[in-house]
Amino acid sequence: MNSFEVIKYKIHNAENIQPILAAWRLKSEKIVFTNGCFDILHPGHVEYLAKARSMGNRMIVGINSDTSVKKLEKGNNRPIQSEEARALVLASLQMVDAVIIFNEETPLELIRIILPDVLVKGGDYDAHETNPTSKKYIVGSDVVKTKGGAIITIPFVEGYSTSNIEKKIKG
Repeated sequence: MNSFEVIKYKIHNAENIQPILAAWRLKSEKIVFTNGCFDILHPGHVEYLAKARSMGNRMIVGINSDTSVKKLEKGNNRPIQSEEARALVLASLQMVDAVIIFNEETPLELIRIILPDVLVKGGDYDAHETNPTSKKYIVGSDVVKTKGGAIITIPFVEGYSTSNIEKKIKG
């Protein structure tokens, strides 16, 4: 396999990730899961993903499909890059072991399938929030906690945001 094929091999769906999860679990590898749009990858994302990866042996990144991003009210022009492009860029990162595109507004079903050992979100969430209607609630945290997993938040890296990059490009 050439390098590009290796990168593409890291892009999965909820069904074909199962044997990979089984192999990782057989080796008692700690699985980390995080998710987001990752529309324009920037240094803040890279630092966040590196910190998330350090919390386990394997990391899966769930990304919102194009349809899902549009439902999140991120603006009429979002996503800027297609789901395939965003998945490919994330899969090219050494710290990412698998990328899965999900169509739902939240990754709840994907979290139920993966059952990660560690669920990681950004600093705008609260790992201790238990009210599902709160904007700070981490979707799937109840599923992960029930399994004995950890919920971790990582503070944002100051000065980086896809929305700000988009504004700068538009002038």
